[in-house]
Amino acid sequence: MSVVLANVVPVFVLILIGWIAARTGLLKQETGDALGEFVFKIAVPTLIFRTLANANFEGASPFRLWIAYFLGVGVTWTIAHLLARYAFRRDAKVGVIAGMSSSFANNIFIGLPLVAHMVGTEGLVALSILLAIHLPIMMIVGTILMEGASARVDGGKPRNIPAVLRQVGGNLTRNPLVVALVVGILFNFLGLSLTPAVATVIDQLAASAGPAALVSIGMALTRYPIRGDIGLSTSAGVLKLVLMPSVVYLTSHLLELPADWTAALVLTSSVPTGINAWLIAQRFRSGQSLAASVISITTAFGVLTVSFWGWVLS
Repeated sequence: MSVVLANVVPVFVLILIGWIAARTGLLKQETGDALGEFVFKIAVPTLIFRTLANANFEGASPFRLWIAYFLGVGVTWTIAHLLARYAFRRDAKVGVIAGMSSSFANNIFIGLPLVAHMVGTEGLVALSILLAIHLPIMMIVGTILMEGASARVDGGKPRNIPAVLRQVGGNLTRNPLVVALVVGILFNFLGLSLTPAVATVIDQLAASAGPAALVSIGMALTRYPIRGDIGLSTSAGVLKLVLMPSVVYLTSHLLELPADWTAALVLTSSVPTGINAWLIAQRFRSGQSLAASVISITTAFGVLTVSFWGWVLS
């Protein structure tokens, strides 16, 4: 267990450093925004590109990996939605936000550094394969469900599915992570290689992704205080940190995924909630405090649950 803690604790210490730096004013919030932008547009895409460009995909099928993870998402999302609607008597819009908050893991800013540190290259390959469809599926499903819920709660007619797909698809084509995924896979399949000088630059940028991502998410957490919907927020947080990785762990073993792929999926499913749930809540003006509280709660207690799953997997 001490070895697991030695791997997990530094991840959350870096998040804490970012939070303290922003909270005390040591670094301005604009600095955190700029750091997050660097991570999202340069450092993490470079890491993804390097991982996929050098990966060995021989005999690897992504479908079992996707099924194992998204079964965990589906089960957790459904239970959180039903809990919000029928146990806490919230409306359909809040139900969608509860489901999304309990199942949208922070794969980019926390999952990638954690998997890189604890699993290594094969784990990053698995996570990159997941990321190829994770953001598109989660954002499309979340947006479509919120459109329908808004129509029921607020009245009016929801946008049709083609309109939603066009909007989300347009956003994804400009997403640096998606571009990096496509370019990395093409680079690999075409058998191209980097010159030593370019490879050195790529390695240095990729190495900065983990620490920079963790500090930037820590700084961003100052925007998401725990307030309102405490009972529902806590319930959604428990589902995110306990139920979702449990289902992913079970399905990964039932589908007989390789050990490194299983470890990568379970670890990234056990990390705190990402900000995308809050972005959806902001856009539809519903459940903002719920999404913000779940982000903070899962980040505060994530070190315990991630350590537990690290111990189980070890």
